Amino acid sequence: MASELDIFVGNTTLIDEDVYRLWLDGYSVSDAVALRVRSGILEQTGATAAVLQSDTMDHYRTFQMLERLLHAPPKLLHQLIFQIPPSRQALLIERYYAFDEAFVREVLGKKLSKGTKKDLDDISTKTGITLKSCRRQFDNFKRVFKVVEEMRGSLVDNIQQHFLLSDRLARDYAAIVFFANNRFETGKKKLQYLSFGDFAFCAELMIQNWTLGAVDPQADDMDMDLDKEFLQDLKELKVLVADKDLLDLHKSLVCTALRGKLGVFSEMEANFKNLSRGLVNVAAKLTHNKDVRDLFVDLVEKVSCPARCPLIPILACPWAVPVLDVTSDPQFVEPCRSDHWPLNDVRLFLNQYSASVHSLDGFRHQALWDRYMGTLRGCLLRLCHD
Repeated sequence: MASELDIFVGNTTLIDEDVYRLWLDGYSVSDAVALRVRSGILEQTGATAAVLQSDTMDHYRTFQMLERLLHAPPKLLHQLIFQIPPSRQALLIERYYAFDEAFVREVLGKKLSKGTKKDLDDISTKTGITLKSCRRQFDNFKRVFKVVEEMRGSLVDNIQQHFLLSDRLARDYAAIVFFANNRFETGKKKLQYLSFGDFAFCAELMIQNWTLGAVDPQADDMDMDLDKEFLQDLKELKVLVADKDLLDLHKSLVCTALRGKLGVFSEMEANFKNLSRGLVNVAAKLTHNKDVRDLFVDLVEKVSCPARCPLIPILACPWAVPVLDVTSDPQFVEPCRSDHWPLNDVRLFLNQYSASVHSLDGFRHQALWDRYMGTLRGCLLRLCHD
């Protein structure tokens, strides 16, 4: 009784990058073969459809056997079953942990739990990413989170050490872990214009300045948790707007430094007190967990702007100057006017507004101010786009 058996014998494990990409994207063998045929590979190589089918299946079997090692990348480096050059090992790891921005935007800030995983069918339909790929990416996020959540030390360093990712990808995963741990709201409709890169940039600033590790390198979960004592202390900054003498002096210093430099100087001068209240009141709200989670909502959401305005309030909106109702909830947002702020004017104002506080003799919280405003300024300028 005759039978056919496909056999591959060799030393170095061959990795076809194109087939690996198809496997990572969640395509079945038959779909992958069809896509390879469509790419013209049969004409390029002179192979038959049967050979292409066998080749694709062989690669898929290899990737499936490698997957358990990719869950703990250091194991891939030390195993002896697959002879893979270091450069190829790095490629396998980096691409396995790469993610689609459309997918990460759907889960960013959500709890990496079974409840969120149940939504992957809907996310797959919405983004056009295969369900298998969505599951791989979600499981990667969860795996990294579980490994590093109880570790001391730098979040980025811990991720690189245990998952052997490039510096850029490790920083992206640090942002994902940081957002999942602190549950920042990112899914609101008016936050949709923000990219993952925008949030990752802000996460890196907050990790560097607002976490326990920013002041205590030996703290538990140093880069995961915001410094609660720091958030409580931010209430002290309200003196900047509560003390009329400080407020007037601050305004005088800023206006003197920026006179003749801002195209919107008269609007800035007229609205200085409201602008300052908005900036300081954001700090005062961060004592409550819900307000911490809603930080980006407060920075962006409740804005009624003209068409094409990027929906970001106050200074972060380069097209508009807001009017704040200071008796209302201290949001960092209010309806925009038609007075247009060039981005450079936004930058000049924020820089001078922050620096002038150091000349206020009656203000006793300079270090706290720098720690808060340095991060907020960077985030606002990053979020300032359409």
